[in-house]
Amino acid sequence: MSDLPTVPVAAKAPTRRRRRHVQATGTDRIFLALMVIVPTALVVGLVWLPAVATVVLSFASWTGVGSLDTIKWIGTQNYVDVFTIYPPFKPALTHNVIWLVFLFMVPTCLGIFLAVLLDRELRATRFYQTAFFLPVVLSLALIGFIWQLIYSRDQGLLNAVLHTQIDWYGDSRWNLWAVLVAAGWKHAGYIMLLYLAGLKGVDPSLREAAAVDGASPVRTFFSVVLPVMKPINIIIIVVTVIEALRAFDIVWVINKGTNGLELISTLVTANVVGEASRIGFGSALATIMLVISLVFITIFLSTVMRGERR
Repeated sequence: MSDLPTVPVAAKAPTRRRRRHVQATGTDRIFLALMVIVPTALVVGLVWLPAVATVVLSFASWTGVGSLDTIKWIGTQNYVDVFTIYPPFKPALTHNVIWLVFLFMVPTCLGIFLAVLLDRELRATRFYQTAFFLPVVLSLALIGFIWQLIYSRDQGLLNAVLHTQIDWYGDSRWNLWAVLVAAGWKHAGYIMLLYLAGLKGVDPSLREAAAVDGASPVRTFFSVVLPVMKPINIIIIVVTVIEALRAFDIVWVINKGTNGLELISTLVTANVVGEASRIGFGSALATIMLVISLVFITIFLSTVMRGERR
């Protein structure tokens, strides 16, 4: 009996797995719609609409009392008055600039220095991080009260050490600098946290390569680490500018932004909710603040988007 020829069996074609298309149920669609609509409505209603209304009212004269029919449109007269016949504006602008320069030169540099030290895994690093970050969770108004214990003319710690009787919050020669120290105490901890988080993301091999080449720790930081930290540096610059422009609560608690503590933000509040309410004039001051902020925010966003394209 002859052997029958074997017929090769065709290899079975691999079956493709069908993708399972999960259709969203009606409940899922409602939930997703709420997740999009609710935050959007809050941002539009609480941010964009008030901002647009502020810009529009800056071209009007209105006391805020009565119907909208009482609004008198005066064009750019409010802006002209701000720059020409409103004496507190120039000191306020000067103080905001001083506030910005001080935050950059002292607390920001101090925060970066603390972050670099704590990144070296010192003993009790967690304790130091908590101690330096603690002022960040406090409001500036509360910080002002805490520093009042130091600045008090009669029972303050500083006058007791210096054997003086200086009213640090009441004397216009000193109160701005006293407030800047108090505000910088909080700002340094915030910058430390941001920069410390950025340092944790730096590739250790970069530092090892620099050490092999004989670079000192200082040279390694400025030549290797600092360029790599460019996105964090930009964020810190923007945060510092915004903090300098929106500084308000600590000086308002002390003397409502008068007697040497004039800031643009306090002038806005004094004109909008003060005894002589001038909604249009206060809106013009607020619009000036908005324009200055948008300049730095635009620079920040353009830099970030340019980096993502690369």
